[in-house]
Amino acid sequence: MIKNFYPGKFIVFEGPDGSGQSTQASFLAEFFMKNGKDIVVTKEPTQTSEAGKRIKKILEEKIEIDPMKLQKLYVDDREEHLNSLIIPALKKGSIVICDRYLFSTLAFGKAHGADLEELIKMNDNFLYPDLIFFLNVDAKICIERIEKRADPKTLFEKEERLAKVLKNYQDLALRFENIKVIDGEKSKEEVFEQIKSYL
Repeated sequence: MIKNFYPGKFIVFEGPDGSGQSTQASFLAEFFMKNGKDIVVTKEPTQTSEAGKRIKKILEEKIEIDPMKLQKLYVDDREEHLNSLIIPALKKGSIVICDRYLFSTLAFGKAHGADLEELIKMNDNFLYPDLIFFLNVDAKICIERIEKRADPKTLFEKEERLAKVLKNYQDLALRFENIKVIDGEKSKEEVFEQIKSYL
């Protein structure tokens, strides 16, 4: 994976569905903006690329697809995302905060039956974040949080599958650098205090 040599900083939030990564990404963006920083907030999969639109249908279980083909769509979406938004923002010196990135492909893809080493190879030419926050939350708690939402559950939002995703993230945190493990089971405010301690 490619080290970030651009003037801007690239920060990523990861975790199982229901772990609170979207909430914490928005908290961090607000924190930086109050401190006068130029911020770009984004997420994956995007809703702008053709691959991203197809992923949405697959996650809603409107289309069935082979696990590796699904992850290839994520890779295609990521490439467009990097080239059209993330890298241009980093070149300008902005702080880019991304809700999910390539570690989602690794954790969710492996849980869906795809080969981890193959997934790593598929993402090997992408930019590596400066800082990754992994929100460590038990699958049971994630499901309880998801069920409080009005939205229907998506492909991965089942307790058994999220337990596999969580284990994969825990393993990835030991294997890759710059991954900060955050106790995501605390209150939103306490979680954010942990995040700020690393900045």
